[in-house]
Amino acid sequence: MSFEPGAKVPEDFIPLNVPEIRGNEWRYIKECLDTGWVSSVGSFVDRFEQEFAAYIGTKHAVATVNGTAALHIALLVAGVKPDDEVLVSTLTFIAPANTIRYCGAWPVFMDAEPEYWQMDPKKVVHFLEQECRWINGELRNKTTDRRVKAILPVHILGHPVDMEPILEVACKYNLVVIEDATENPGTKYKDRPVGHLGDIACFSFNGNKIITTGGGGMIVMDNEAWAYKAKYLTTQAKDDPLEYIHNEIGYNYRLTNIQAAMGCAQMEKLDNYITAKRRIAATYTDALKNLSGIIPMREASWAFSIYWMYTILVDKGQYGIDSRTLMRRLEAEKIQSRPLWQPVHRSPAHSHCQAYRCDVADRLNRDALSLPCSVGLSMADQQRVIRPISHVSSRENC
Repeated sequence: MSFEPGAKVPEDFIPLNVPEIRGNEWRYIKECLDTGWVSSVGSFVDRFEQEFAAYIGTKHAVATVNGTAALHIALLVAGVKPDDEVLVSTLTFIAPANTIRYCGAWPVFMDAEPEYWQMDPKKVVHFLEQECRWINGELRNKTTDRRVKAILPVHILGHPVDMEPILEVACKYNLVVIEDATENPGTKYKDRPVGHLGDIACFSFNGNKIITTGGGGMIVMDNEAWAYKAKYLTTQAKDDPLEYIHNEIGYNYRLTNIQAAMGCAQMEKLDNYITAKRRIAATYTDALKNLSGIIPMREASWAFSIYWMYTILVDKGQYGIDSRTLMRRLEAEKIQSRPLWQPVHRSPAHSHCQAYRCDVADRLNRDALSLPCSVGLSMADQQRVIRPISHVSSRENC
């Protein structure tokens, strides 16, 4: 269910995941307007970077215009070169694969694991150990003979990837780990913040994320040289801003002060929003856990999930209808739901890239459906979502 800009939204419509604006957004943005600091420099940009770095626990943060820009710059500062290869999750939004191609490098798509739907660390390790060879101080893909430079695990839906095996194999072969944590501020892996597990990480503040700046992103890292390089590249690589001298190709990727002001206000509410997301998830799980053919999303014992997008699997054989039919039934009730992304190895845009045993991602794409889970979702509206899911009868649909 989607609407054209300006289209009238039906009454009693329950959207999938919308922003929550309930703090100091108006006051901080008005300060930008009153002072004239509205563009890509200003006190709120610095403040947002500092507060976000402190929240994740990194030494540095660089704000960007969106999460895709953050990923692009992170790959560049991590040393990914043309014709390098980067192992990346296939069950994700397409952005990380696209940014790998922006660098002239090549994605190698890794499958999801079946329990928590994240990048499968066992397959990552097996690929690097069995499908690559170490030669002249570099790890090379046996199939393509390209250098494998980095691993880009994508933490999806608010849950972390099982990072320990990935970090161990990356250390063994001197690979950079670039976390795509765009959906995950506040997520933890074994009590450690996601975004401070690998070498560098990226976040997104798109309108559907748990906190938003309308658009926007953030790169976080401990490496001071990388932080300097990231800020340099995102501000058009100005070597002499007075004389307009540029020694490298740069990008106009900086976040505006107005957006950063909104980000500062949203940061003040982040922990409250995570509490709300976890409450919504617990309500769904309790209501749906005994329903035949419906598999609620799970949280690993080693994880703290922010449940950014609450998602279920629909087993047609047991439930009676498939995920897309359920989606249409919810739409008829003025309830928005959404399948997960097409696995990126199935995308025509990346069909020429290598994929490694991605059968689980295909199944998850077929069966998954994300349910309304906005921070401000009321209990009454959540019960409206649960009711038609609970009332579907397999006998009715045989």
